Amino acid sequence: MKRTRAQGFTLIEVLVAIGIMALMALMSWRGVEAMLRTQTHLQQRADQIRSLQAGLSQWQTDLNRVAHLKGIASWDWDGKVLRLTREDVQAGDGVRVVAWTWRQDAGHPGGGDWLRWQSTPLQTRAAWQEAWQNARTWSQSPTTELRAAEVSIHPLSGWQLFVHRGGAWTNPLSSDATTGNAADARLPDGVRLVLTLPATTPVAGELMLDWVRPTLSGGNP
Repeated sequence: MKRTRAQGFTLIEVLVAIGIMALMALMSWRGVEAMLRTQTHLQQRADQIRSLQAGLSQWQTDLNRVAHLKGIASWDWDGKVLRLTREDVQAGDGVRVVAWTWRQDAGHPGGGDWLRWQSTPLQTRAAWQEAWQNARTWSQSPTTELRAAEVSIHPLSGWQLFVHRGGAWTNPLSSDATTGNAADARLPDGVRLVLTLPATTPVAGELMLDWVRPTLSGGNP
């Protein structure tokens, strides 16, 4: 009886097969890597959008809860920082000083960041006065201690504020929009926030948000 000799793979065939498998593994890994990069990018976009939404919500909450106390300014805008005296629901009769600003930083997307700062709960006029001044210092030349109380909201290329008083929108620094006495400053009927968002962020371009004082009667501005 004649035997048939078993046919095996030659060394060249084995090497070719290994090369093909290695190429397929490399292609598969590149596909997975691309998927991971896309997922990471989408997650970063989603995080930035959520951060912006949270910041806009906090902005409106701060304005809604502005405290109106005799001899204490409720609101002040000097072209650099918006300072508010707002109720502190967790401290009973206490208040907090809250500040919003845009801090320029050439190393950040768009050239700067939208920032929020708040004081600890305040119970006395002297404590409020100190916090009110600290808010301005924080916007101009912040110390390490003051920066510990800030929160970075979103990259910004710039921002503007307008107020609604006397039936029209106007620059808050104009004579028609100011009271002339910081201690008697009161919240306007409406506040228009205009943010310039850099092209590198998910929501780019100009974003405008109007806020209307909840106690305003006679319709929206």
